Amino acid sequence: MQLYNTLSAEERAQLIEEAGQQRLTLSFYAYAKIENPQQFRDDLFLAWNALDALGRIYVAHEGINAQMSVPAEHFEAFRETLEAYDFMRGIRLNVAVEHDDFSFLKLTIKVRHKIVADGLNDATFDVTNKGVHLNAREFNAILDDPNTIVVDFRNHYESEVGHFKGAITPDVETFRESLPIINEQLKDFKESKNLVMYCTGGIRCEKASAYYKHQGFKNVFQLEGGIINYAKQIKEEGLESKFIGKNFVFDHRLGERITDDIIAQCHQCGKPCDDHTNCVNDGCHLLFIQCEECKAAMENCCSQECLDIIHLPLAEQVKLRKGIQVGNKVFRKGKSEKLKFKHSGELPEVPLAKATTDIRQKISPKRRVKKTLLGKVAHYYVKAGIGLVEMQNGALQKGDRLLIVGPTTGEMELTLETLHVNGVLGDKAQAGDKVTFAVPSRVRLSDKVYLILN
Repeated sequence: MQLYNTLSAEERAQLIEEAGQQRLTLSFYAYAKIENPQQFRDDLFLAWNALDALGRIYVAHEGINAQMSVPAEHFEAFRETLEAYDFMRGIRLNVAVEHDDFSFLKLTIKVRHKIVADGLNDATFDVTNKGVHLNAREFNAILDDPNTIVVDFRNHYESEVGHFKGAITPDVETFRESLPIINEQLKDFKESKNLVMYCTGGIRCEKASAYYKHQGFKNVFQLEGGIINYAKQIKEEGLESKFIGKNFVFDHRLGERITDDIIAQCHQCGKPCDDHTNCVNDGCHLLFIQCEECKAAMENCCSQECLDIIHLPLAEQVKLRKGIQVGNKVFRKGKSEKLKFKHSGELPEVPLAKATTDIRQKISPKRRVKKTLLGKVAHYYVKAGIGLVEMQNGALQKGDRLLIVGPTTGEMELTLETLHVNGVLGDKAQAGDKVTFAVPSRVRLSDKVYLILN
């Protein structure tokens, strides 16, 4: 009985690409009393693994918090697995604004003490005495009320790329930090103002609203379903979006665009940009904002130090990071003295630029090309328009047709007219070689390179 992943992220990505099925990215949560979280976890894994559902899920005695990727053709079957539990019947599924077939590459279900690390002692207040839930139309109306104070209960790296106009955006790294800060900051307005709160999908506000009512705030409101549900409603009802910019999400997309306003800057050069990335150095993995030009020049690194490290032999890299805590690799907090243009706390509301393309160019699910994997892109030389590919399998030669695929790049076909193998002009390359050749447009690190067979 399989209760854990047996495939690596790379292997899963290849299977997703070969399957060519449309996948939906979604999230949901539910507070409930779960007697045996471990058994609940195992039952969910068996049901969802059979449906090829992927994601990051936390379960605890207090409920479930899930962000997932589900094949569109299995969506109703997935919903049925939820309906099997009384507390999840009719549950709202926050379907993403923008989908990416590669948003999650593993099914990870973990048993935790809490489904959200809030630092609160639930025994000291009534967690069911929550604030008033507001839909998008109601939320817009209350924001126009001069008697309203709106608070963003997300972290600094989330609010930096997008937030509601006029919101207080605490300069915090964790949700638990913001609770006492806001309580102190607004202590003189407990009876006179509307305390209106929001977060990504609503789960943080469920507990926070009850906590603030316990702290003596009389008029507490929360955005139902968070920013994700708000974006869906304003689109369906043709409402004005009072949210500007991008909604940060905790999957491989790292964001979904709500409006075309760019309110953040590349942390390295200051150019208007709101695309997050993780430093490619395995001893760092700092989360930061990086434009395409800096991404190419810095090879996905956050600093010259990290750039130098990734070019060292692997054994030396391992030795350098020995003893360094890098367990939380994916979302290490985006603050560092290396980031010259990082902003947090009080944030601007005037757009610096307008987005001209979607966050991700989707890979066509209908595409059926017989191909074999050769390797992946290791570098892109901007001025020359040259891609560097590390060969992992097979062989290629002059005249071969190639397909380069990636979540951001989309699909790119080309015929190999000339190639350099390990720095020397050549006609053939094989596994282990480093190959450079001209590409028609930008490619990205880790884009997969296939040999087209048909």
